[in-house]
Amino acid sequence: MKEYPNSARILAENRQYIPGGAVSLNRVAGPDIVFVRGAGSRLHDADGNEYIDYHAAFAPHFLGHNDPYVNEAVDRAMRGGASLYGSGTTELEGRLARMVCEHVPCAESAQILNTGSEATYQALRAARGITGRDHVIVMQGGYNGWHNDVACNLMTPLAQIGPRISPGEYPFLPISAGIPKAHQALVHPVNFNDLDSVRWVCERYPIAALITEPILQNIGVVHPQPGYLAGLRALADEFGFVLIFDEVKTGFRHGLGGYAAIAGVEPDMAVFGKAIANGYPIAVLAGKRRFMDVFADADPVRRVLLAGTYNGHPSPTMAAIATIERLRMDDGAVYRHTDRLGALLEAGVLQITRELGIPAAFRRQGSAFCLYFMDHAPVDWHDLAGNHPFAADDAMRHALIERGIYFFPLATKQGSISAAHTEDDIARTLEAWAEVLALPAIQQSLPASSAR
Repeated sequence: MKEYPNSARILAENRQYIPGGAVSLNRVAGPDIVFVRGAGSRLHDADGNEYIDYHAAFAPHFLGHNDPYVNEAVDRAMRGGASLYGSGTTELEGRLARMVCEHVPCAESAQILNTGSEATYQALRAARGITGRDHVIVMQGGYNGWHNDVACNLMTPLAQIGPRISPGEYPFLPISAGIPKAHQALVHPVNFNDLDSVRWVCERYPIAALITEPILQNIGVVHPQPGYLAGLRALADEFGFVLIFDEVKTGFRHGLGGYAAIAGVEPDMAVFGKAIANGYPIAVLAGKRRFMDVFADADPVRRVLLAGTYNGHPSPTMAAIATIERLRMDDGAVYRHTDRLGALLEAGVLQITRELGIPAAFRRQGSAFCLYFMDHAPVDWHDLAGNHPFAADDAMRHALIERGIYFFPLATKQGSISAAHTEDDIARTLEAWAEVLALPAIQQSLPASSAR
């Protein structure tokens, strides 16, 4: 077993000054590794270990760590005198907004913020301002940020949620203390891929908005069933709520138009982040003009406040511009490269699991993927939580980390391939995966009927 003495020392020192030792506590998952450098497809830790990285910092690094084209563009902008002016607009923010509108079908205008959570917060506030309603629908197993409307029902044990119900809603189960009960009563979780429950909730409450990832990518890769996203569009039109796609993880990683463009379904508003700037802190809220204009309404009673000192900071804004430039080079060569590597990885993993007699569903969308120890692809959280052996998944991830293949060490978290990955990276990963899945400890943690 690897030991991480320098990482342990740094974490212990940080805990003296930072609650929990890290500034985002969802990053803390054993083994406690402190990374000191990232380059391309590789991570390096404080103890001198190198890893092929498939975590990508929860998926922003679509081009790889420290992509030279992006970093050089940011460096040129800052050396050229770009600064945070805090007054008026800038050419950079206008250029980025225009690029988003050029590529995203639903985007007639856009606003720039700092994080995905800020952007989903603003989208829901706008929806309430537009509709005059207060209630919101969210997805069981989805993640849309840290704020009160959406900090609930992520990976909740089935014993707390209760059995699958449809049509109907599940109880609001917060993932944070401090959310007022009165606020919880305005938020209605339903299962992904369940149109009947959306209708059921809409018939009982004045719904301002439904927010969902078009693919649930915080519990791996759970695809929408055929007709599901189009069904949400039809229900939004019927009941008058604002349809919001949270494309913080799917947008720009799966295509320049986001997953909505792939699915052929246009939301009213969409939120982008992560892959749009290859790891620089930024988010974009875009949508139809009639929804976005609420932020600049001349009537202060109708206007929805949107403000932020760091919105449009030149460093992440230039990073986003350069990232989009990279993504559209050679007619989308990055997408072809990462999809090809994803297909190689998928074929290899499925061959390994077949040879070992392990039921496996390898779910992938381009460069994003997840291996489930199930005989079918999960359709929602109940399906996944009731059929996937989480202990085996956890053990597999820790064993891969021991062999220099870094996945986030928490079951069902998405894996991400970057443009910096190579066929050799995939081959080395498959070698490690074959070794790990054959380990007695992994085999014993699978259901008795699964292991050969």
